[in-house]
Amino acid sequence: MKTTVDDLALFGGRAAFTEPLAVGRPGRIDRRALYERLDRVLDSGCHSNGGPLVRELEGRLAGMAGVRHCVAMCNATTAMQVLARARGVTGEVVMPSMTFVATAHAMRWIGLEPVFCDIDPDTGQIDPAHARALITPRTSAVVGVHLWGRPCPVDALEDLVAEHGLDLYFDAAHAIGCAVGGRPVGGSGDAEVFSLHATKVVGAFEGGAVVTDDDRTAERLRSLQSFGTGIAELSPFGGTNAKMGEASAAMALTSLDAFADTVRHNRGNHEAYRAGLTGVPGIALEDFVPAESPNFQYVVIRVDPARTGLDRDLLQRVLHEENILTRPYFSPACHQTEPYASLGHAALPHTEHLAERVLALPTGTAVSPEDVGAVCDIIRLTAARGAEVTARAHGAVRERAMAPAGRAALPVTWKRPTTGAPR
Repeated sequence: MKTTVDDLALFGGRAAFTEPLAVGRPGRIDRRALYERLDRVLDSGCHSNGGPLVRELEGRLAGMAGVRHCVAMCNATTAMQVLARARGVTGEVVMPSMTFVATAHAMRWIGLEPVFCDIDPDTGQIDPAHARALITPRTSAVVGVHLWGRPCPVDALEDLVAEHGLDLYFDAAHAIGCAVGGRPVGGSGDAEVFSLHATKVVGAFEGGAVVTDDDRTAERLRSLQSFGTGIAELSPFGGTNAKMGEASAAMALTSLDAFADTVRHNRGNHEAYRAGLTGVPGIALEDFVPAESPNFQYVVIRVDPARTGLDRDLLQRVLHEENILTRPYFSPACHQTEPYASLGHAALPHTEHLAERVLALPTGTAVSPEDVGAVCDIIRLTAARGAEVTARAHGAVRERAMAPAGRAALPVTWKRPTTGAPR
């Protein structure tokens, strides 16, 4: 246990972890079950094109979401694009900026214009009132994001799009297995998109899925994700190849088998973080509502520099030197990154305020409660001595800049990791 600032690895102490403790490390699964499924794939000779494992996965995901249809795809970004094509979206799409850039890139890549909306400062979720103010004659859809697995204001968004005759989709990349208003995530709006990326609570190596109760949307999704075959009313853009292969479905099904155990483990980690960080000035843990059936995929804190004496980036740097690889989900926000920043978007004050303070901490089945305790110890020490840590870190930067050639100075080569959270 580290008790002084000198114990921190940033200032020469021994790193707390010999192996990296990372956000988004794939969860543990039953390898024997996976290999058995892969053997079935190889024996069947059916490796793609809607094989039996893909169909089984689609049925299970549709059941979890409480809908009639699920269309599995190669990844969630492509799934969002195929969905927009299937629904005939044009022009502008309103969405929160506080999300992974894939939400915006998916729309921009197919010629749509993301219009970024601010958030509720307390929840971090899309602000329906601001979304309403952004609607123009060119708007054809709104995309809500269930940030960190917490449902966004679904009812308010459904009222908004009904009033204006718009489509409504949900980026549910983080929210598989969660609930909103007593019903499973997946059954709201016109459709919702799950991510089955390796970093998610249910992983398929790489994958995604669209869930919907709309028969026509499901029919067009199935056609367009397979080159536009099977329907007379082909999209003017043709189709694409967005199918999920059987190997990915085998992984997803095996991961789905472990879902309950994974959530149970994640819940334990979240409770350990809560116990370890409660009462730490300037560190606020993002919590979940039990009625929303959280999957606890993410542990997220907000860092208040006015109360800790150090900013989020310096805390991340301290943790990085301890081999604790955190992620600033999602910072910078979409409208602060290219190609969007140079387009002159209006300021989104609540989004920008949250983006500079938020930090995701390691969790998942590869992280033990003991690991969590060690992370919390370091955060408590760093926050309690924030002013001193800041002064010493800045002093080290000056020392390095002024050091004569050949003279060793305290290493300060840390670079904040990218914000990648693949869909």
